[in-house]
Amino acid sequence: MNKEIFKYLSTHFSQQPFAVDCIIVSSFASNNNLNIKNNNLLNKYLIPETDVEEYKKLTEFLNVLDKSNIQFGFEELVELFEFVISPSDKIVNGAVYTPKKIRDWIVAQSLSKLDKVDANIKICDPACGCSGFLLTAAKEIKKLTGLSYKKIFKHNLFGLDIQEYSIVRSQLLLSLFAINEGEFEEEFKFNLLQGNALEFDWTCHIKGFEGFNLIVGNPPYVCSRNIDEESKKHLDKWSVCNSGHPDLYIPFFQLGMESLSNNGVLGYITMNTFFKSVNGRALRYYFNSEQFNLNIIDFGSEQIFQSKSTYTCICIIQKTKSDSVNYIKIKNAFSLNGNTINFDQIAYENLNPSTGWNLQSVDIVNKLESTGTPLGKLFKTRNGIATLKNGIYIFDPIDEDEDYYYLKNGKVYPIEKGICRDIVNPNKLTRIDEVNSLKRKVIFPYSFKNKKAELLPDLDFKFAFPKAYQYLKSKRNILDSRDKGKGDYEQWYAFGRNQSLEKLKYKLFFPHITPKIPNYVLNSNETLLFYNGIAAIGKDESELRFLEKIMSSRLFWFYITNSSKPYGSGYFSLSRNYIKNFGIYDFSDKEYDYIVNEKDSERLDRFLESKYEVNL
Repeated sequence: MNKEIFKYLSTHFSQQPFAVDCIIVSSFASNNNLNIKNNNLLNKYLIPETDVEEYKKLTEFLNVLDKSNIQFGFEELVELFEFVISPSDKIVNGAVYTPKKIRDWIVAQSLSKLDKVDANIKICDPACGCSGFLLTAAKEIKKLTGLSYKKIFKHNLFGLDIQEYSIVRSQLLLSLFAINEGEFEEEFKFNLLQGNALEFDWTCHIKGFEGFNLIVGNPPYVCSRNIDEESKKHLDKWSVCNSGHPDLYIPFFQLGMESLSNNGVLGYITMNTFFKSVNGRALRYYFNSEQFNLNIIDFGSEQIFQSKSTYTCICIIQKTKSDSVNYIKIKNAFSLNGNTINFDQIAYENLNPSTGWNLQSVDIVNKLESTGTPLGKLFKTRNGIATLKNGIYIFDPIDEDEDYYYLKNGKVYPIEKGICRDIVNPNKLTRIDEVNSLKRKVIFPYSFKNKKAELLPDLDFKFAFPKAYQYLKSKRNILDSRDKGKGDYEQWYAFGRNQSLEKLKYKLFFPHITPKIPNYVLNSNETLLFYNGIAAIGKDESELRFLEKIMSSRLFWFYITNSSKPYGSGYFSLSRNYIKNFGIYDFSDKEYDYIVNEKDSERLDRFLESKYEVNL
């Protein structure tokens, strides 16, 4: 969709659902020569020439459309309706536009698994947004049964969304589509309802309800910290939410499966993080326990949604029993061609719901995890300090003298050297191989006692370091905005989190994500702080040299690329959750010394692979 179109709508109408709906419906009807005056619903959204001010806006928008040279069809209509949800609602509701190719494939594949498709079929999208999935489903049901859209809307399609304007837009979209297809009706009857799917009871709305034959959709992309308070109250109802801080998509699996009839099918495109994440653990236990017929098409690090930085998969789940999961990883949506997909079959008994599902190179990865002692039991890791406003605390001095560093942030501020510490960002070790080039300064309003940092009392801070105190005070409005203004800090100048506020002598720095085996850097300066990135902690240099050699090996990188969380551009996570289960072989003292001192990486790789009995 052309950026100028989005810009025009967001500038003039983003916060006014009825106004923007009028513009979109009127312009769509005009561009497609649709006569919609006789439809009671659509007629309310037609802008008449007599409304001079609104008609002027319509004319302006039609000119924007004309200059964009787009074909204003139904896909563009769906995308526009999804786009004009306000930014705040997008965070709360997680609404995104699902490309037509994805919707077509999910609906077609899901329908093909049903025993029959007839006039009694019931299809639901429990987070329907503007009903792009229901539009796709309507077209398929029409093709397979010959039913009119009027009957399909009334008897076969069911939608639910938390926002009233999404339900209105669903009615507008489906009405426009039916009329465009030649069904001119004064009124269409819909089963499109406003409600929260986490507490919604379909038995109160469908007589003799025994479950849907098909549930399709794109569950909300809302991380745990952004879930609205009302929805948070309902998470406990769902057993799949009993681990970590569940994102909103997670309960939609359970509520979907429990709303299906026997042998029914669920087809979602959703996050792939549940394979390994802590907050996906209860969901994995649910699948392992129920042993549904689960098919996963994993997009890995491929970005399917233009408006959202997410890592997704398609799940087609039939409410029948199976002893295995069918899995395939594909490069992009263009690989979804035809009906034949060569899945790998992975027995549920080989999937560990506690530590995470290994879905690629399963035999080798499981062998690496079952060998010796898990890395996480031998080595502790730390994430860097979290100020939550690095731009205030962390700086590169533009000058210094005997007593002060000089910081430029709007204007130049002198900062007492006594309150500053050296700090590095290990994430940059993907490109740099030594710490000195990474050093910056951090304003550190803490003192160390027994290697633990304690926050300076307000008066002590104010009188010992008045320049730094005044600088932070001048930025207090920014500091108070941390955690959306709801942070419960010991003092207003405290860091946002208490993590890594300690002296750590032996540290092995490495980045949080990396596209290749990174530069690991060992450091023994216990006063050196770090932010972002990760550090493994050891009792001496030898121990961390050993870990560095293991984590630099071909064997370890194979494990990471086949079990860790993928990011865009071929990056993989090295965070604790994705490295802790790698097994460290029980080497003899002689073998340990050999690993620490061997400089030939190829020779070391062959040695390690022989000990693990793995041929890469």
